[in-house]
Amino acid sequence: MRKQTTKGKLIILGAGPGDPELITWKGFRAIRDAKVILYDALVNPELLKAANDSALKISVGKRAGEHSFSQDEINELIVKYVQQEGHVIRLKGGDPYVFGRGYEEKEYAELHGIETEYIPGISSSIALTGLQDIPLTKRGINDGFWVITGTKSNGKLSKDVSLAVQSDATVVILMGLRKIEEIAALYSQEGRSNYPIAVIYNGSLPNEKIFVGKISNIVDKLKSEPQDGPGIIVIGEVVKLHPEYVYNFVNQNFVEQLSQQG
Repeated sequence: MRKQTTKGKLIILGAGPGDPELITWKGFRAIRDAKVILYDALVNPELLKAANDSALKISVGKRAGEHSFSQDEINELIVKYVQQEGHVIRLKGGDPYVFGRGYEEKEYAELHGIETEYIPGISSSIALTGLQDIPLTKRGINDGFWVITGTKSNGKLSKDVSLAVQSDATVVILMGLRKIEEIAALYSQEGRSNYPIAVIYNGSLPNEKIFVGKISNIVDKLKSEPQDGPGIIVIGEVVKLHPEYVYNFVNQNFVEQLSQQG
């Protein structure tokens, strides 16, 4: 880290999983005081209303196949606006240090002599599962959880998924919806085609949608009712605790009993 030479400050701030009320109080106050806000595509626009009317708000959001700014361009914007305006917020969905490149941006700013601060956000990997009554851990079921990126910078599935398939831990996969067939195939090859899985779209928002099923049928479920928006994948025995899974399990057993009696 180089000695600070630039007046001003960069705050790397997590906006949370989507619902604007899930931002921290410290984060809310930072937005209110910012002179410039560089925000991502997954940030709820309602949060920007907390900013001062004179604050400059710039969308630098990146989504799959729709990059408005490259990472290098974002880094340069950070330095430019800190030097020009002083107080800059880099507002990122979820938590900036969970596959958010927040630390990369912090490093770049500090190399240019800029003071930085990190304000955590609630990660979608934890919040969205809990909001759906799927605990990441439960005594007697599992001993931990994995959070993995589904798609690496080269577009390929992370090798960690192959390792996670062999574990009894809950597996949360972010940015993996385009790899769902590949992920399901890995679990099936490991003899886990009946393993519970859930896919949560637009978590914590009014248009939230969850699909609950097994590895063997989740791809067909998603194809039968296509959704827009970001989503996460949750795999593991804890998915059985979701009310929809319990209901389907009871219904399936009831139908099987009737067929046996008939």
